[in-house]
Amino acid sequence: MVLLRSLTLLLLLSLLVACGSNRTPPTSDTSPPETAAQTTASFGGLALYTLRDTLPIDPRAVLQEVADDGYAYVEAAGWNDGTFYGMSPADFKALLDEVGLTPISSHQGGATVENLDQMIADVKAAGFTYFVIPVPPMGAFSFDPKTRTLSMNQDMETVMANINMIAAKCAAAGLQCLYHNHDFEFQPGEDGIKPIDYFIENSNPDHLNFQMDLYWVTKAGADPLAYFAKAPGRWKGWHVKDMDAQGRFAPVGTGTIDFARILAAREQAGMEFYLVEQDQTFNETPMEAISISHEGLETIGFD
Repeated sequence: MVLLRSLTLLLLLSLLVACGSNRTPPTSDTSPPETAAQTTASFGGLALYTLRDTLPIDPRAVLQEVADDGYAYVEAAGWNDGTFYGMSPADFKALLDEVGLTPISSHQGGATVENLDQMIADVKAAGFTYFVIPVPPMGAFSFDPKTRTLSMNQDMETVMANINMIAAKCAAAGLQCLYHNHDFEFQPGEDGIKPIDYFIENSNPDHLNFQMDLYWVTKAGADPLAYFAKAPGRWKGWHVKDMDAQGRFAPVGTGTIDFARILAAREQAGMEFYLVEQDQTFNETPMEAISISHEGLETIGFD
């Protein structure tokens, strides 16, 4: 009996040891926790015109902050004599890639017959998809600093011919061309014709489409949705900026423009990208304003 008990005890001990050897020892996860930048996807774009005063001073630091704020892509407004913010197109493209930003569009004011081909080549070399005509080209744009009013100083036929010429050259180079509006294009001239209506009706959608600045359309008293219906699919880009109670520029989501209503019509508009822009700031720095605007985009439902 004693021998049987001893054998039973030895058998039990052997089973316990065998079970223990098959257990996987606990492990501790020593990998670092994901940062906010790793867990939150970037979205939306920024028009770098907003940061025109600080960007040339330290492009890398400014662009890194733009990326850190959650923006995914940018629009340039700093081409000058073959460079973007003092950098060659290739160097500018490389810097954007290093900080995690995608080049999407470039505002190309100051186009002339002499520099247009180089402009187009540089925009393409920097990796942009869209060449944007920001104002009536070839000297047709006027600004009155006393009244702060914008206008067109050439007849519409001449302006349209130059826009179409630029757009055709862009198409031949593999770029998409957009015309960007202010308020005066949505207001009738002395002949009763609104320039934007003339531009829509006298351009080829295969060459030219439009970047709607939602602030300036609202400032002109026009309804963006009416123009989405008038020219469906042609409003490829949007400038998203708000208007305060005094009619001034304001960070997105802090003003009076009903962006949710406009955003609901994005498919009819043909919107392919959008950019926060704020021409002037009043209660915050430009960098503070773009941070507020990015939060506003998310709240409104932009993605």
